[in-house]
Amino acid sequence: MSMSGLVTGASLKEFFKTILEEVIHRQRVVVAELTGFYLVNLLTEFATTDKLFSQEEGGRKDHEPLAMLYHRALQQEREERIRTFRRLGDVSLYKAGFFASSLQSSVVGPDYYIQMGGTAYGQLAALAPGAGFAEVYRELCSKFRMLVEVLEEISARGMVQGGPAGTLKVYETWVRTGSNKLERVLVDAGMLMPKGHLSN
Repeated sequence: MSMSGLVTGASLKEFFKTILEEVIHRQRVVVAELTGFYLVNLLTEFATTDKLFSQEEGGRKDHEPLAMLYHRALQQEREERIRTFRRLGDVSLYKAGFFASSLQSSVVGPDYYIQMGGTAYGQLAALAPGAGFAEVYRELCSKFRMLVEVLEEISARGMVQGGPAGTLKVYETWVRTGSNKLERVLVDAGMLMPKGHLSN
């Protein structure tokens, strides 16, 4: 890997660390330092690789329903099971957070991903080799829905910073859902007046 590639990876990790800490603080979510580190790595990995889609078996697993993946994990040996549950938890968390608006209109909504991902991390906590990681997975399991909301806000901020098309998408989702998180992102971007601030 070139030095510029390393710098980009490092600065991206720094970017996610900063924005994650900011959003977590703003949403009053408390996570252990190691869990925060796990989330930063997760975001960086998905942003720099197309890790959302598995390359295994010619991409057949790309569209494999989460329930099938879960069922398969239960049949696997311990090491393989850990990998499958981790992937199931990671993909569910990322998709429920970053694609929340498109999941609203899909056959299975965000709740399906929240249920499957939380359960997968719960299974991981029982299987995790180190006590530290068991705690991380336990926290990811118990705070899954809150963390989805954190990622949703991070996603919206990124879309707004990306230009008018992204801002419009966030605005349309806000109109449809009335989400306080999205309203805050639009207020910060200067697209909405804060509540209670009427112009004289």
